[in-house]
Amino acid sequence: MNKRIEEILNKQIVAEAVSSQLYLAMASWAESSGINGTADFLYLHSDEEREHMLKLVRFINERGGRALIPSIEVPRQEFNSLTDIFTLLLEHEIKVTNMINEIVFVCLEEKDYSTHNFMQWFVAEQLEEEALARNILDKLKMIGSDKAGLYLFDRDLETLQNANPGGTEV
Repeated sequence: MNKRIEEILNKQIVAEAVSSQLYLAMASWAESSGINGTADFLYLHSDEEREHMLKLVRFINERGGRALIPSIEVPRQEFNSLTDIFTLLLEHEIKVTNMINEIVFVCLEEKDYSTHNFMQWFVAEQLEEEALARNILDKLKMIGSDKAGLYLFDRDLETLQNANPGGTEV
């Protein structure tokens, strides 16, 4: 495996691990705050990010490289509101999208078309992740600080997760 590609993919492993832990911290905060639908949504999202990390680990190793398993810093533990959580989630997903785009660019520079092809799944995934976060934020902005609206929003997320345990479309 091209060393430059291996290095940048290993950086992406770190980003996916950080994402998983951040969303896990968000889920824990939500659950301890009695916002169980949101907690379920974020627990699932954390699991998905770990799956993304594993996808990268396996790809690097199968291509003859060496995937490095990172230790990461403790993620943020306190949040002010659901809007705070989903604003941070969107900002984080935009950062990850930029990292994915950089990998695609490096793949083209290095003429590594196999990795470029592999990364197209991540490109599409990031489009979905950002759209989902924006959709949720739009709904939270409509609700504002209305407690009944927030209750219904959380219940809708919980119902959605129970009806579609493998998906996160809102």
